[in-house]
Amino acid sequence: MLLRLIPQLERHAAGQQVVSRSQSDCPLHLEISACDRYTHTLRLTYEFTDEQGLRRQPDLWVRAYRDASLAEALECEHRPPWLARDDADPAAHAFLSAQWRRNLLLHKWLEYLLDNGHGFSAQTQALQAAAA
Repeated sequence: MLLRLIPQLERHAAGQQVVSRSQSDCPLHLEISACDRYTHTLRLTYEFTDEQGLRRQPDLWVRAYRDASLAEALECEHRPPWLARDDADPAAHAFLSAQWRRNLLLHKWLEYLLDNGHGFSAQTQALQAAAA
């Protein structure tokens, strides 16, 4: 689903920031933080300004594995470290449960974003600019 939202991900460079606008949703901010040979690390967020200043919510960091066409949600810039000694260690279960919840959130939010017309392709960006 991430590739439906950002179909030309490999063309985005580290440090790039773009915004997707939708008539039925808040502006969606995309920031590419790192590009490696097979991965991109990016941030998807809404930005709000209130009496406390700039607030990002949800503020989801994602690592996209282009060679495998997979994406994993990262809670922040870096996941908590793997602390388990082996698979039977309760820390392993806690880590994997938290990762499953992050990935489920990513999946549901990507569905929502696509259903509301968000996208970062050149064509989608042109349509959004014409509608604005």
